[in-house]
Amino acid sequence: MAERKRKRKRAAEEWERRKRSRRRSLRRREGLGKRQVGWAGGPVEALGEEVMGRVMELLDARSVARCTAEDILKGTHVYSFLKLMMGHGLCAELMAGKAHIPRLTSIRTGSKLSTYSMAIMDGKRSRITKEDLCDHAWEYRFTLAAPEYWRNLDPSWKHTGPPMRRYFHPDGYHSADPHDTVWGGHQCAYTVITSFVRINRWPPLKVSRKDDWSWELSNHLYRYNSIPDADKKGCTGPLFPVW
Repeated sequence: MAERKRKRKRAAEEWERRKRSRRRSLRRREGLGKRQVGWAGGPVEALGEEVMGRVMELLDARSVARCTAEDILKGTHVYSFLKLMMGHGLCAELMAGKAHIPRLTSIRTGSKLSTYSMAIMDGKRSRITKEDLCDHAWEYRFTLAAPEYWRNLDPSWKHTGPPMRRYFHPDGYHSADPHDTVWGGHQCAYTVITSFVRINRWPPLKVSRKDDWSWELSNHLYRYNSIPDADKKGCTGPLFPVW
């Protein structure tokens, strides 16, 4: 009888010990979950605005704008961040050396923070619009895969002059400079299909973007490169975001 009582007591103690162990494990998991939720709020919540501000001071303009575009700075005070940006000249640094300045940067109703964030996103955009085509003059060159006859007509291949130029017009017309030996005076029309441009029934041109925000339209025979015009009044491209 005494032995059975001791066994029941030990079993009850073991049961209580296991209950306490389960409660401790549960509390640890809940605490870990809370810390994970806090981290999910972003590095600003984890590090604090003061530390994050010091980190931002060490970044270049492109990295700062990427942080704003991806909401990494979510929860920071907009005014203090703008003061930091302008104080270090990051806005000017962002636009320095770019071939084209997006027209949406001229919007006066939006904050400078959102405007420059959109500028970075626009600089990555490969979806071309009619405004992008018409706002720039374009250099036109043949590739190595083009027939030799056409390459001989290209002054940039023969090193006898600058590359040929092409122009896109809002009415869908495509033209060249006078006395262009390749042009021949024929009628040309273009269409825009998301990330491709088609001229007449010729092979389509794939659209790509370079680090300086310039455009390239290319296929296996020839390519177009937008001519830098960062000083153009009113800037270039669509007025509203196109992603």
